[in-house]
Amino acid sequence: MTKDINVASNASGSGAFFKKLFRRRASLDAKKARSGYMFVAPFILGVLLIYLPILIDSVWFSFSNVEFNPSDPSTLILTNAGFEHYKSALNNQSFITALLSGLQQLVFEVPAIIVFSLFIAVVLNQKMLGRAMFRAIFFVPVIISTGIMESINDADMMSGNSGEGIDDGTGGGASDIVSVLDVQVLFSGMKIGGGLVGYVVDLVNNVYNIINYSGVQMLIFLAGLQSISPAIYEACRIDGASGWETFWKVTFPMISPMILVNAVYTIIDSFTRTTNPAMYFINNYNGPNEEVSIAMAWMYFIIVIIIIAVVGAIASSFVFYQRRD
Repeated sequence: MTKDINVASNASGSGAFFKKLFRRRASLDAKKARSGYMFVAPFILGVLLIYLPILIDSVWFSFSNVEFNPSDPSTLILTNAGFEHYKSALNNQSFITALLSGLQQLVFEVPAIIVFSLFIAVVLNQKMLGRAMFRAIFFVPVIISTGIMESINDADMMSGNSGEGIDDGTGGGASDIVSVLDVQVLFSGMKIGGGLVGYVVDLVNNVYNIINYSGVQMLIFLAGLQSISPAIYEACRIDGASGWETFWKVTFPMISPMILVNAVYTIIDSFTRTTNPAMYFINNYNGPNEEVSIAMAWMYFIIVIIIIAVVGAIASSFVFYQRRD
């Protein structure tokens, strides 16, 4: 009888211990959740109080004809227009051309920026003399390209004075790093198609923009690389794995979530940049009905969301999430 009482008391004591431990963990998670909500509270309030009413009005304007009230110019008269503004946007050949040009720019920039930022992050993650200085050098373009400097650069690019140099009549600026003919001579014996040659030419000639737009992605990759335990790399070295095998078997899977994050960030950054042809066309639309530009903006937004969803679905098939049980 005494033995049964001791067993029961031990069981109740262990149960009380686990309940107390669970309560502490739950309270810690609750504190973290509250801290997170307090951190994002200004953003949430700003969206709900400032941006959400503007978005609702924007959607309403895209389906309406907007006119000023003659008796009271401070008020607007809205008449239902259905999908007429969206039809006008689809029938605008200049908008379609700008949209296709923006998509082509996206296809070119995103892979180049992701690969370049990952390469630089891997290099800067190694132990070397002056590593902090090199990290600062690669992040400086992000700081310089903000504010008034970005406005000046965008104005120069849209006016055609983006530093390409003097046109020599061959279709490119005199200061281009390489030309199509140079790459064709280099790849003449490799059986490489003209499309890939043109892509390489554009990639090399736009290396400044690629570096300029890779600073944030490089920092995200660096954060991901530094979160990998050195014990994993030590185990790979003991097993005799080469650096190439270690990268593809350990580093790449471990930072695959960062690749997805950077891909989404780069897509949004590319689509919302003022130098994007579609964004530039929408912001500078001079048609008779300004409501058409609002419809263009919402169509553009839907296209961006669809592309992000497709990229996320494709990338999620190879993203590796480490379990921390």
